[in-house]
Amino acid sequence: MSEPVRINKYLAEQHYCSRREADRLIASGNVFLNNRPAKLGDKVGDNDVVRVNGRDRGQKSTSRVYLMINKPVGISLNKKTEHNIYDLIDLKQTFFPVGEMSERDEGLLILTNDSFFAKRLSLPKYSLDQEFVVEVNKPMPRGDITQLQNGIVLKDGITKSAKVRQLDPHRFAIILSESKQDLIRRMCAALGYEVESLIRTRILTLKMVSTYPVSNWRNLMDSEVEDLKKASGIKAVETHAKQKPWTENRKKKLARNRKAGG
Repeated sequence: MSEPVRINKYLAEQHYCSRREADRLIASGNVFLNNRPAKLGDKVGDNDVVRVNGRDRGQKSTSRVYLMINKPVGISLNKKTEHNIYDLIDLKQTFFPVGEMSERDEGLLILTNDSFFAKRLSLPKYSLDQEFVVEVNKPMPRGDITQLQNGIVLKDGITKSAKVRQLDPHRFAIILSESKQDLIRRMCAALGYEVESLIRTRILTLKMVSTYPVSNWRNLMDSEVEDLKKASGIKAVETHAKQKPWTENRKKKLARNRKAGG
């Protein structure tokens, strides 16, 4: 960074949160610049130290980043399209989405530069629990709710059983343990409904409150990342980088080197 930048822009560029969220944190007294409470409009230079909730926000390029975004309708996860999530929050690095999400869908999206984490959470065999609020074009009777719970016959097979809770005649909440493109829309279409709104509100242990502003994003807290890793069976020793297996030959070679070294 050569020219000083406004502190809300600095926090956004460090992938900590959106500018709007940064302004809120600054106004609430949770951001410090050089050991004094930051003010809206402060600028950050190369030698300045920024802390949020007591932690340094100078980010190394090699660090792992885990973001939570309230994705709006009309935004694609494909970098090659005109309106995509990477341009929306100005991501310069390569990031990976967790789970499927079409342009027509909105709500909770996790993006990370930790490819192991993203792939692991997206694998079907790990049953990525996701919760959605769905609105359809006409009232849905109890019988169709039951069919959604028990499974729907589609061209690619029968869907797994799901937990479904009716919110009103046109809306229901559904928890799925499988991630397939447009699965909920295809399930509803098989019963004669069109989906007018589909909002993802939870991925495993991570929830998004209904009041969280559209297009806002923030860094996941360490505890949130750890909870997601535990829920998906990622052990503490596993990383997104490839690890060489600890074979018997490597053990013998290490023993020989120790012996040779005296």
